[in-house]
Amino acid sequence: MPEPAFQSVKDILTFAIRREVEAAQGYGEMAARASTPGLRELLLELKGEEESHRRLLENMASGGISEAAALHPPDMGLIDALEDVPLAADMTFQELLIFAARKEKKAEELYTSLALRPELAAHRQVFEFLASQERSHKLKLEAVYEERVLTED
Repeated sequence: MPEPAFQSVKDILTFAIRREVEAAQGYGEMAARASTPGLRELLLELKGEEESHRRLLENMASGGISEAAALHPPDMGLIDALEDVPLAADMTFQELLIFAARKEKKAEELYTSLALRPELAAHRQVFEFLASQERSHKLKLEAVYEERVLTED
């Protein structure tokens, strides 16, 4: 998928908000079909995270952009070497964590690549902020993976 063209911060935020809405809808649809114990709850929590992120971005679009500062959360890298897991209604808890963490990693990579594009230098702070938010989501998922999967095996 080619990277979109952005003419303004509003374009960036509109794009990011749309991605958050799509992610929340996806997690909601998966939660409605989930049959694995604990999976529905995690999916609903992930949906809530995406909705919270959407609200944050909407606030930024309403004038809070100057307050956006990129955080620098660590990257545990737990899922980085694992194989991609396809989306499925009957995913295990472990598969869902891998799928969701990979999704957050891809979103982070997109925003990081946009932050590095010279023609978008004026919007670098926004892209770095968005990348840090996605990195934070990945960190949270990897922490759950470490706690619930690695310690159970």
